[in-house]
Formats: sequence, structure tokens, C-alpha cells
Amino acid sequence: MGRKLVHRTTAIGNKTDEVVVVKKPQKRKAQDDVMEMDSAEGSKPMFPPMKKEKLMVDVRKIAVPAHRYTPLKENWLKIYTPIVEHLHLQIRFNLKTRNVEIRSCEETQDIGSLQKAADFVKAFIYGFDVEDGLALVRLDDLFIQSFEITDVKPLKGDHLSRAIGRLAGKNGRTKFTIENVTKTRIVLADSKIHILGSFQSIQIAKRAVCNLILGSPPSKVYGTMRALANRLTERC
Repeated sequence: MGRKLVHRTTAIGNKTDEVVVVKKPQKRKAQDDVMEMDSAEGSKPMFPPMKKEKLMVDVRKIAVPAHRYTPLKENWLKIYTPIVEHLHLQIRFNLKTRNVEIRSCEETQDIGSLQKAADFVKAFIYGFDVEDGLALVRLDDLFIQSFEITDVKPLKGDHLSRAIGRLAGKNGRTKFTIENVTKTRIVLADSKIHILGSFQSIQIAKRAVCNLILGSPPSKVYGTMRALANRLTERC
């Protein structure tokens, strides 16, 4: 390796020409990039155990819209208590970014509790009651599904308002009936619809809501919904 100088004297004059011969350096594999492998065939790479501190560093942020600031402030103690005392997590409301920040700590026993806490806070931000949101913390087979009325049918103006009225019903009777039959919770937030429940219950409630949006009479929707709910109960 390196450079080698070769001196040659030309026939004309006393000048000396220097010819530089450069040898190509040999390629060397970096020892840091090569994993230690056992000599036996089919051996697995040896990785060092991950430190506990790296496993525990995880943060979830939930954005809070302006119209949910006051309800969040009033119910902060109800939200704070189960997350800190039961799930053993840390929670705070960042006034600069307007986000609820949840993170794990050394006392966190189950890393899956972080997702439960995030779903619980999201449910409250969507408009569900704190008691309904706590079901997401206690049970494992509950979910939230959200969609808009315009996703089902592109309605505008008065047509959209009438569709929202059909979903709610007089004094909220239609919405309450769907909730009681399918054992779900429904939130109507302008043109957005949020449904909380098990996977199969959400599908039945969503079908009933979509039929109402498309213009089906409530009596027909009730009959179809009850039939599906009874089938689901028999299977269980």
C-alpha cells in the first residue's frame, strides 16, 4: 500500500523524470459491521439485551379542539385518576401545543396500557362520557369507529340537516333506540359520527345509521336491526 517512486533518466539532457506508481488499497471489512456468528450451521446472530430504559420511553399525544377545553378542565380529575393510579402512567395537558400528553414510566407494568389510556382520552375528546370511556380501559374488545355522513351519501345544505335529524330522532329517541338494541354508544358531532362498542355491535349500528342516512324509514331500520341483534345474541 502507499506510493512507490521510480526514477528514470531520459536520454536527452540531464533531467530526471519521476514516475509515480499508485497501488490500489485493499478493501477491508469494518469489524463493527460484522456480527458475531457461531461456527455451527443455522446459528442465530447474538444481539445484546435491550436496556429497560429504552422499552419504557413512549409518549402519546392527543390534540384537543377548542370546544373541548372547558369539558376537559371540568372532568380532568376523573380522567387523571384512572390513568395515573390504575394504569400507572404519567399525563399532562400541554398549554402551548394544546395536546394531552401521556407517557409511560418506571412504574408502568404493561406497555399496552398506554394505548388504552390514549383511546380513553380520545373517546372523551370525541364527546363520549367519562363513564363510557372507562369501558375502554377495563375491557379489551371495545373499539371506536368514526365516519362522516358525506362518506355514505354526498349531502349538502338542508339535505344534510335532515339526515342528521333522522339520525337523532325526536328528543334523541332514534339514537337511543339504536344504542340500546346494539349495546353501543353513539355521538353525533355535526356531520361526524362516532360509535363505541364491540366489533360486531359497531357493524350492526353502522348499518342502521347508514340506512337512515340513505332515507330508509325508521320502522324498517328498527326491524332489520333487531333481527341482526337477536342473531348475534344467539351466537354468543
